[in-house]
Amino acid sequence: MGPVGLAPDGETVSSTAAAEKSKLRKHFGRADIFFFLVCTLVGIDALGTLSSEGGQGFTWLVVCLLLFAVPSSVLLAELGATFPEEGGPYVWVRMAFGRLAGAVNNLFYWVTNPVWMGGTLVGTALGGLMTFFHGGEAFSLPFQYAFAMVFIWAGVLFAVLSFRVGKWVATVGALARFALLGLFSALVLAYGLQHGFHGPSVGSYAPTFAGFVLLAPVVLFSLVGFELPSAAGEEMQDAAKDVPAGIRKSVVATGLLYALPVLGILVVLPESQASGLAGFSDAIRQTLTVLGGSVTAAADGTTAVTLAPFSTAVGWAMGVLVAVVAFTSGLTWIMGSDRTLAVSCYDGAGPRALGRFSERFGTPLRVNVLSGVISTLVFVAASTVTSGDAGKFFTVVLALAVSTTLISYLGIFPAAWVLRRRLPDAPRPYRAPAIGLLTVVSTGWIVFCTVQILFPGLGAGWFTEEFRADGWAFSERWTYLFVELVPLLAFTALAVAFWAVGRRESSTAA
Repeated sequence: MGPVGLAPDGETVSSTAAAEKSKLRKHFGRADIFFFLVCTLVGIDALGTLSSEGGQGFTWLVVCLLLFAVPSSVLLAELGATFPEEGGPYVWVRMAFGRLAGAVNNLFYWVTNPVWMGGTLVGTALGGLMTFFHGGEAFSLPFQYAFAMVFIWAGVLFAVLSFRVGKWVATVGALARFALLGLFSALVLAYGLQHGFHGPSVGSYAPTFAGFVLLAPVVLFSLVGFELPSAAGEEMQDAAKDVPAGIRKSVVATGLLYALPVLGILVVLPESQASGLAGFSDAIRQTLTVLGGSVTAAADGTTAVTLAPFSTAVGWAMGVLVAVVAFTSGLTWIMGSDRTLAVSCYDGAGPRALGRFSERFGTPLRVNVLSGVISTLVFVAASTVTSGDAGKFFTVVLALAVSTTLISYLGIFPAAWVLRRRLPDAPRPYRAPAIGLLTVVSTGWIVFCTVQILFPGLGAGWFTEEFRADGWAFSERWTYLFVELVPLLAFTALAVAFWAVGRRESSTAA
């Protein structure tokens, strides 16, 4: 594995890395980057959660957009335009902090996505279809398994295909988001004009620390991913120009596609109903009555919705769009994060066997299949938890997914500032202003939210009733911490083991 050239930081490029890079194809243009980012950033699984805290959910969304999404996207625009290497997020951290740090950071970046796809996203898609096609009743277990296998392995298939094909799936996903959330926003407006707007009181929009602790990690989880197209940096046609332009447009689109539906849920549903995915689906059903149907209020504050044939048909279409949005959310993250893991492995930070790209498709086939296997195992495990502590299980899994994702940005965000100082002469088509301040602000958000996931309410009442996860008692706070920390430590150990294997293989081949 001898050297064949130099990387931007002066490191030699091995013959193994050069061989894998030679399989890549340039299929990624400016419009593709924009649609890919919209598909990556805009999901629907968080909309109901944001609305569950009433008006302050919208307030904290706006705050996070302005004070987190904008600063962090500017940092990532500089990194993506300046260092457009394949596996961008891994490469940036390795260049800034070394191969071991890159290996650990990258495993956290990758591992969330197959878990997310086999857990939350399958459930989101099933929930959308259940609401509009099955009267809100759960599908049979055989149907759920069959659907999940198609959902997961179709995603793997599209991830295996080159960006020439995969990018069009991401484009369809982005258009599905515009259609679903745009139509929902229009229905909300029509419903409000017909029935009046009955949202939460003005006072409920006032932010509180408890609301911040509960919502900020989920909001940040929904607003990270501006760097994901750079995982395919050497498959872009002109990264120097297209990355900053794509990120700039996607910030605006993401803000609108989140803010308008959240407001819609707040003004349509009673606050007690706006929770989880059901909040979004119920809001859709209620607004569809403007096309035919009726809403009957119950004494407990809930509502019963009856739809006419035409509005039912529109609901079917929106249920399909919900499933498409969930599917393409997982697909884009798998396409990007699988590349970063494969690059780290051929770069000597993991087993070389996982660093192979397909000669035919130019994609990391082995890692794609590994992600599919993990997603399948997660679904099977999650589907067996049907009673007892199911609520605790899913609460912890969601918190773990958020924490592993956010932890990976502890290496990515500071890399921009470190590389600006370490490689000041590198050509920078786009330069982030006040890069030190932006780095501190962006990283500070990540640190705070990571701490609050592990120690909810720390500083104001750790794990007290106002802050602890649903279904947990105060006496169980150490149990909660244990089940969160153990997987994080296990992932760290696995990443170090990957690095050790990669280092040994590299030294043997040298």
